[in-house]
Amino acid sequence: MEIGNMDAKQSLSSDLPEDGNISANLSSANSESCKEKVILKKKVTLLRGIAFITGTIIGSGIFITPKGVLINSGNMGMSLVVWAVCGIFSFFGALCYAELGTCIKKSGGHYIYILEIYGPLLAFLRVWVELVVIRPAVMAVSSLAFARYILQPFFMPCTAPEPAIKITAVLAMMIVFYVNSTSITWTARIQILFTVVKLATIVIIIISGLFHLSKDSSNFADAFAGDINFGKLPLAVFSGMYAYAGWFYLNFVIEEVENPEKTMPIAICVSMAIATFSYLLTNVAYFAVMTTDEVLASDAVAVTFAEQMLGNFYLAIPIFVAMSCFGAVNGGTFAVARVFYVASREGHLPQILSMIHIKKHTPLPAVVVLFPLMVIMVFSGDISSLLNFLSFVRWLFIGLIVAGLIYLRFKYPAMHRPFKVPLFIPIAFCISCFSLIGMSLYSDPVNTGIGFAICLTGIPVYYVFLKWHNKPKWFQTSVDYMTTSLQTLLKVAPSDEHAD
Repeated sequence: MEIGNMDAKQSLSSDLPEDGNISANLSSANSESCKEKVILKKKVTLLRGIAFITGTIIGSGIFITPKGVLINSGNMGMSLVVWAVCGIFSFFGALCYAELGTCIKKSGGHYIYILEIYGPLLAFLRVWVELVVIRPAVMAVSSLAFARYILQPFFMPCTAPEPAIKITAVLAMMIVFYVNSTSITWTARIQILFTVVKLATIVIIIISGLFHLSKDSSNFADAFAGDINFGKLPLAVFSGMYAYAGWFYLNFVIEEVENPEKTMPIAICVSMAIATFSYLLTNVAYFAVMTTDEVLASDAVAVTFAEQMLGNFYLAIPIFVAMSCFGAVNGGTFAVARVFYVASREGHLPQILSMIHIKKHTPLPAVVVLFPLMVIMVFSGDISSLLNFLSFVRWLFIGLIVAGLIYLRFKYPAMHRPFKVPLFIPIAFCISCFSLIGMSLYSDPVNTGIGFAICLTGIPVYYVFLKWHNKPKWFQTSVDYMTTSLQTLLKVAPSDEHAD
């Protein structure tokens, strides 16, 4: 099915040899010696799918962003409303993505849906922003949160020094990249383990908080006291949505999911139910024990909560929170590597990123490409402000994708749809999404404008590297040499599954 302009494949790969394989002999020899096709295997079961979605959603957000939601919502009661609304909003979006994932069975998530519906330019802009800004920044934030929490027990009552935090964050990312590069099975096992740990941590917080609430509910006496600044509510929603981010990650790896027509809808529904109830009850537990001022004053809400409720056991909470952050980074790395793999396969990124390790059967180049950018982000300045810039862009593209689902319903009514959501869900999601974007333009025009400008920087890159076909011979020779050298060094080859 080709809906949009599919000339994207006339890009970087169009200037390569006609067979699209620089080292065909190497690939063939390696394939024969391994006696296996060089492909990404279907190893994502229902349990692993639930673990990837839940484990990626529940990362550092619930332990960090309650403060961001509370500041911009005005009071405790409205902040709980925002958390509930964000859960419903995310669930609607996840259902829409479940339909898209079961009728467009290609990995790549956001990127592939924009490519199929709107064509190559918008698709490239989406993957460009994901590669150079969004993903390195998100991974840097989560890895820094991991490092801060894992080191905290060793430096109490003081805070860990910043150099130690940054070095630990980089070391953690090295472990994540190594595991994701060497074994899909072990990546999935680690994800399941850390998902269990983070859910256990949340259960501990919820039970202890609700136990305290049964004895003393005074903190909720004036839950809606205080002025609500409706102009800042979109910022509160963006903070909440950041905590829910991850519901779309299974769409990134759909080609590796076993029986996706059944697995995807079930995994998404179960994961979203777990995440929404966990977030709501965790916030209730926080507010049952801590006042609004205490929540706002805390740099680590979960740790402050544990200090008041769990006695000496509170020292274990930072470790559990760190493991939660590690699991989120692991799941995010696994998913987003497939976006770059597919974008390369479609001709939007260098050919080396669509190659697979000949023995490990992992998209090694697509995994490690983020590491240098992530290190730069870790040692740079305020990453959170960068994420604020890009929140607008992320939700703009998601809104466009769900609007595209509505378009497909009318343009291609006979398309096979194993999972089909009621039409009011994508319509409601689109209205809410674009309203939120419009309100963010009003409440924070500067950051929104910066995010839009960052996105537009991809346009000259697109026309220079993808649309300009008559490049100098020395340039293409250099690209070919680099690709061949990297292919030999990394022991990777083009996927046999998509070889023409």
